[in-house]
Amino acid sequence: MKIGIADTTFARYDMAKDAIDEIKKNVAGISIVRSTVPGVKDLPVALKKLIEEQKCDLVMAFGMPGEEEIDKTCAHEASLGIIMAQLMTNTHIIEVFVHEDEADTDKELIEIARDRSRKHAKNAVKLLFHPDQLKKDAGTGRRQGSDNVGPIKI
Repeated sequence: MKIGIADTTFARYDMAKDAIDEIKKNVAGISIVRSTVPGVKDLPVALKKLIEEQKCDLVMAFGMPGEEEIDKTCAHEASLGIIMAQLMTNTHIIEVFVHEDEADTDKELIEIARDRSRKHAKNAVKLLFHPDQLKKDAGTGRRQGSDNVGPIKI
C-alpha cells in the first residue's frame, strides 16, 4: 500500500510532517510519496498525479488558506478540484485544510493544524486497513482540529 501526501508552500505550518509521523506510527513499512506545490489550487493535479503516476492507494491534501475573502474563494475552488480528482480516479482523497482565521494566535493555529493532521492521518489508515473501525465510529461526533463533541443525546 502507498499513501500520497500533497501540501503547499503557502501554508504557514508543515502539517504533512505530522501526518507522515502519525501514519508511520500506525503502519509499519508503508510507502509514502510527498509532493509539494505552491498553493491550494495546485493541489488537485498534484493529487491526481500521485494517484495515476505514483500509484498511490489513497492521498491526503494539506492546505492552509489565509483569512482574506480571496483565500476562502481559492480554498473553495481547490476543494471542488479535489472532489473532481476523487471522482476521476475513484480514489479517496482526504482534504486537510486549516484556515488561518480558525484561531486567534499562531500557537492555537498550530494546535489545530497538528490535531487535524494527525486525526486525518489516522482516518487514512482506517480507510485503507480497518474500514470497519470507521463504521463503529459513525454518528459519534468525531472532530479533527478540536475536541470530539459526541453524539446527540435523545
